[in-house]
Amino acid sequence: MEKRVIEAASIMPSVAALEALTQLCPDLDSWAQRWRGQDSDILFGERIVECFTPFLLHLLDQGLATKTLMRHRDHLWMLGGEIIRRLQEEPAWLRKPIKTVLLQLVDDECAPLIWPTITEQQQNSFDATCRKLHQFLTTTTRST
Repeated sequence: MEKRVIEAASIMPSVAALEALTQLCPDLDSWAQRWRGQDSDILFGERIVECFTPFLLHLLDQGLATKTLMRHRDHLWMLGGEIIRRLQEEPAWLRKPIKTVLLQLVDDECAPLIWPTITEQQQNSFDATCRKLHQFLTTTTRST
């Protein structure tokens, strides 16, 4: 039953959920543009945002503290930027579903190492967000 609730929320979020998302991520619509290394990255970045949006709504629905939500938001921002950076090394990703790419990068233990290097404590925190994302992606059946 919980999967269906998450799926329904990802299909048609309530007005209140969209307002909460806008409060948490007022610049979400510009993430793909800001991540780009070149103009051709924008479309892929938009696919990343489309995949992150249901997860952000899920986090909001959990009633987490604002500071925690902001930390997860910032980590998703970092992950998206890292994916776009790695696109130059992995051009085949352009032909794959974004969920597949994300599951190649994050698993139930850790996330990709961020470049430029962040502290071990920051990486551990980033890993925690990515573990939550991995759990979300593997327990929902929506296709991305």
